[in-house]
Amino acid sequence: MAYDDSSAAPRAAASAMANPGYGKRLAPGQAPRRKGDFAHLPRREAAIAALIDALPEGAAMDAKTLAKLSPDYGQAACRSALNRLHIAGHLRRFRERVQAEDGGMRWVTRTYFSRTARDDGWWERFWAGDVVEEGVAAPPPMAPAARPARSRAYAALAGLTRADDRLALSAADCAALEPLAAEWLARGAGESQLVSALTAGLPPQVHAPAALMRIRLVEKLPPEREPEPEPEARRAPLRIMECAVCGVPGRPDALPGGTCRDCRGESRAPEPYGLSAAEVRARVAELRVAARAPERNRT
Repeated sequence: MAYDDSSAAPRAAASAMANPGYGKRLAPGQAPRRKGDFAHLPRREAAIAALIDALPEGAAMDAKTLAKLSPDYGQAACRSALNRLHIAGHLRRFRERVQAEDGGMRWVTRTYFSRTARDDGWWERFWAGDVVEEGVAAPPPMAPAARPARSRAYAALAGLTRADDRLALSAADCAALEPLAAEWLARGAGESQLVSALTAGLPPQVHAPAALMRIRLVEKLPPEREPEPEPEARRAPLRIMECAVCGVPGRPDALPGGTCRDCRGESRAPEPYGLSAAEVRARVAELRVAARAPERNRT
């Protein structure tokens, strides 16, 4: 039976916030919220998912806190629902190394929630910092009648007539001089500096403003700026995924569904010959002693 989650948000308004740096985090690429987002889940899991979805960023979302916010389910039910939401692909828990206020580094535990269910491959890409933002609406197309935006360089040239009415340039003049003016801006000059350089000390009569502006743009061109140091490559936050049940850390491929092998109830691979490594070594030592016994008897 589908669960109507439309009433979950008011209860979440009084949610407790986790310690700074901890708590709920929204996974990237969220689809817009809509009714029936969690209709594919059982009633209890849908109710808890709707409650978590309404929580603000950084809110506490452990089983104890969710039980206080939910009138229908206690801690045990909320804990089981959280585990099921991990398996369904809506939740993953990570330890992340972040910078503290004192400048040092510390580990925090964050639970990422995705309104859209994600498979293990998506969470592994997210863990590696290789997730493309999805569901971002494209900007509306420009109306056909809209005028194209002019560059800063073109606007500065077109505005010269306001500084000195003898420098009235035509649209063709501005377009022809635009690359030279753009080079000024690229070298760090502002529009006001550009206008001042072009208008200072003009002769009493200006017969060819476009030609004069071209000469000044070339001869007064400021020097190239020193190259700025390249910024360090943006590193993905260091993350370690945790088992949703026992909290043991591991790589995403070792925690399918967000749970470790032991919590999934899968048995470990048997030791060779049914013996542990220590037992095998002990047995080999016994065989060596037995092999030397006949030699001692002959002497």
